[in-house]
Amino acid sequence: MTAHRVLVVEDDHGLRDVLARGLREEHFEVLTAADGAGALRAVHDRVDAVVLDIGLPDSDGRDVCHAMRAAGFDAPVLFLTAHDALADRLSGFSAGGDDYLAKPFHLTELAARVRAALRRNGREPGMEVDGLRLDPIAHVLEPTSGEAVALTPTEFRLLACLMSAPGAVVRRRTLLRAGWPEGAQVSDNTLDQYLVRLRRKLREAGSAQGILTVRGVGYRFA
Repeated sequence: MTAHRVLVVEDDHGLRDVLARGLREEHFEVLTAADGAGALRAVHDRVDAVVLDIGLPDSDGRDVCHAMRAAGFDAPVLFLTAHDALADRLSGFSAGGDDYLAKPFHLTELAARVRAALRRNGREPGMEVDGLRLDPIAHVLEPTSGEAVALTPTEFRLLACLMSAPGAVVRRRTLLRAGWPEGAQVSDNTLDQYLVRLRRKLREAGSAQGILTVRGVGYRFA
């Protein structure tokens, strides 16, 4: 499965690197640009979402978004800004933005907002890995042949997190954020119990893939 590609447009070199690293840790593929001109060049590549700073050195990010939309770019655009006044937010939406995040913010919130924008935009279809498909509407695991297996919402989020990075180790804290995005305090034992149930449901679906424990680190879908 191909990871979603996010373009980060931020003139501050240090912040741009932090944003790119944080999104990569959340299993996005990341492109970067330092100004509006670079952003307009970059969106000619396959880009699924844009994280766009309003205060760029060569242009206003809202003007950049206008230019992207005029060129037919229809993927989600999330504005970053140091200003959170209502007038600023409304001007961002009027420019064609899909969301608006004021600095400072937590990287996990940025990743969550990007994913939400992708869902609203219809760019998160059912996830498929090695003959297994996750249906995000029905919350079921569908094998290539055989009966679909029902998942609870939490099971769905955990399995989607693992399947989004097949073969890679997913840390426990990443799974906890994915499974309980509202920030509930969940014990390691509770997470382990959910993964036991997911292993059983993968077997029910006839999957050749499983959830492997990487002791002291996390889990891997392989």
